[in-house]
Parts: sequence; structure tokens; C-alpha cells
Amino acid sequence: MAALGPRIRQYRESRGLSQEDLARLLGVSRPALSMIETGERKVSAEEIKRLGDIFGISIDAFFDERKDPRVVIAEARAEYKKASDEIRIDIPRKNLGKFKEVLLYILNKVGAKPNVGETVLYKLLYFIDFDYYEQYEEQMIGATYKKNKFGPTPIEFQKVAERMVEAGELQKLPNKYFNYPQTKYLPLRRPDLSRLSGSEVEVIDRVLDRLSDMTATQISDYSHNDVPWVSTEEGGVIPYETVFYRTPAYATRAHDAGIS
Repeated sequence: MAALGPRIRQYRESRGLSQEDLARLLGVSRPALSMIETGERKVSAEEIKRLGDIFGISIDAFFDERKDPRVVIAEARAEYKKASDEIRIDIPRKNLGKFKEVLLYILNKVGAKPNVGETVLYKLLYFIDFDYYEQYEEQMIGATYKKNKFGPTPIEFQKVAERMVEAGELQKLPNKYFNYPQTKYLPLRRPDLSRLSGSEVEVIDRVLDRLSDMTATQISDYSHNDVPWVSTEEGGVIPYETVFYRTPAYATRAHDAGIS
């Protein structure tokens, strides 16, 4: 039972949820969740049941070390696997490199905006990836996006950001935006633009121009009307192919053709 708090944190991070996100879903305050994760506060049976529903796992998974969620850097092709109660994400090194440069490009351009915290970053990455796939029928980052209550979440983000912080490429800072807790990332180097093609930069810039001024609530609500998110089951992985069924308001090909 002593390890329950850290395991809850592990499941939260593997789903790409902030403490604020999970606290809201669980119906407790963020400080209360923080105390749960550090073992300073006990978890009630009802809360464990709710956590199981939120993460989509059985209650015994919290106490079974064989069922840890894992995100790993691998040489193999990217995969999303869910066997029993485990999530495993393999990030190919070529995707890791592109992920890092795209994230640094975003942060160098809009990271200083007060509204751009972790939640906004998640949605910017989603629209960049899916807009690019719609236009060119190939992946830019190729991240794995999961559908949750607050919109698409790139499952690999936490692991990649953690490695970048350790490498001195990012600084992670707790912050507040309109009195709400916010996780802020600041770039510590410029992106390597040789890793990004002209078409990739064009799509990134278009998404940033359109969406980077939105608050976390606004961009989350906006993502909830995009067909890929709407057509995916709660907690499921959002298929890239669903981007071709977008409505005109979201379809980038329609924009290019001059259709409003």
C-alpha cells in the first residue's frame, strides 16, 4: 500500500494528465492529489474505484508491479500496445529527434505566451500532426494521441520532455495562469531547422497562428469538435486516418482550396 501513491502518479503521467487534470476527474483538489501521490494522504476505496474508471484499468492493477505503464525509447517502429492493464509506447529514435525539434520550434515561437502551458502544447502538437497527415498523407512527429476528457493527449510527451530536461534542452516550471496551476516549458536552445522540411514548418506556423492564443479551455473545447477526437472511444488511441473525414471547418485541404 505504501507504493500506491507513486503508482497513481505513474499511471497519470503515462496518460499524459497533469495533476490538475486528474484532480478534476477524481473530484479532489490538486493539493490533495499531490499528497496522495507522495503518500501523505490515504486513498479511500471509492477513490481507488474512480481512479480505475479514469485509467481504464482494474483495481488490482494498482497493486500489481507487473502491470506498470511504460513509455520507452526504442529502435523499433512506434507501437501502441495495451495488454492486460499495461500501456507500452515504443518511440523510434528518428521520431524522438523530430518530436524534440518540433517542440523546441513551438516553444521558441509561442512558449513565452502566458496561456501556453502543457495542456495547450498537447493540443498544438495534435493539430500539427493531424493537419500535416491530412495534407501530405504522412506523419510529421507520429505521436500517439489518446482521447481523454480534456482533448487529445500525446502519450509520449512526458517521457520526451523528461529526457529533454535532463539534457538541458528544456526547463520545466510550475506556474499559474488566472490562478489555475500550469506547467510551463521554456526552451534552452534553438531548434535544429535542418531537421524540419519547408512543408513541415509551414504547417506548424499555420497551426500556431490559428490556435496559440487560445487558453487551455478554449483549445480543448475546439479539439472536441474535430472528427478524429469525436469518432474515437474515450481512452482510445485516435487513428490518423480519421482526419480525412473532417468537417470543412477543420479540414486543411479545404482551406488550401479556398473553401471557408
